[in-house]
Amino acid sequence: MSSELILVIILALVFEFINGMRDSSNIVATMISSRAFTPRVALGITAAAEFAAPFLFGTVVAKTVGDSIVNSSVLTLKMVIACLIGTLIWNLLTWFFGIPSSSTHALIGGMLGSIFVAVGADAIKMNGVYKVIIALFASPILGFLVGFFVLRVIYLLSWNASPNINNFFKQGQIVTALSLAFSYGTNDAQKTMGIITLSLVIGGVLTGFEVPVWVIVISAMAMTLGSFLGGWRMIRAIGAKFYKIRPVHSFAAQMTSAFVILSASLVGVPVSTTQVVSSGIVGVGSSERFGKVRWTVVTDILTAWVITIPVSGLISAGVYWLIVNFSGSG
Repeated sequence: MSSELILVIILALVFEFINGMRDSSNIVATMISSRAFTPRVALGITAAAEFAAPFLFGTVVAKTVGDSIVNSSVLTLKMVIACLIGTLIWNLLTWFFGIPSSSTHALIGGMLGSIFVAVGADAIKMNGVYKVIIALFASPILGFLVGFFVLRVIYLLSWNASPNINNFFKQGQIVTALSLAFSYGTNDAQKTMGIITLSLVIGGVLTGFEVPVWVIVISAMAMTLGSFLGGWRMIRAIGAKFYKIRPVHSFAAQMTSAFVILSASLVGVPVSTTQVVSSGIVGVGSSERFGKVRWTVVTDILTAWVITIPVSGLISAGVYWLIVNFSGSG
């Protein structure tokens, strides 16, 4: 392997590690806020399920990210390096300020930005881009709607129950949390697998786009380690800022998020875990009472979601310009 290819793999694994730190909060925030589990137990369960997920559900999303958005025949490893550096810069900025923006949006924006400034729009497969963009923006709407109706159904089925039903919702989160962790591992780790495999094709190590087992292992390990260490800033942002979360809210939000993310994974489209979980939480809270949700927090998060793709694209484009001018080659 060339030094550029090794750098790409390192940057991709750093991206996945940070992604795991950030997005683990999406999975465990409601469990912790509802006091169903301690933080370390919640993170441990999540990390184990995330590692196993790619081996159980395949790598369809990786193929979408690495083979359906851009034309690998005109790409260079410098473009991928610029994409990853730009994505990491944006992710670290939003992590530092505790803003639950989307790593998926940042990665897609970074890819499009560096490639567009390098070789123009001809290298971009617009059909694949449309598919990804539609999935990214439709999934939070679906998360809100499913969350809204899931809580209504739960209340309908348990309207005559005693207060002890809260114990059921606490214990039931073992199932819903594991389902959400499996769905997250199935979708998010595959984005890094797609980037690494694409780079192996560009670097001539692979002749076709087929994800090697060792790429699955190292990507899952990076995400798992990041998830276990956790992103405490983001846990507070998601778990406490929307409204006071009780066990029933956590149970419903996890069920909703797992359904939406796993469905997207099985049809091969990348979605934002942050978006889906946040919108699921908001949908559940709105189902109980619209005034329950702190809508100013939702507005701040929506703003971050909207600007992530263009801003990360501009950062990656700028990084590519610096790389080319510093190294003297494209």
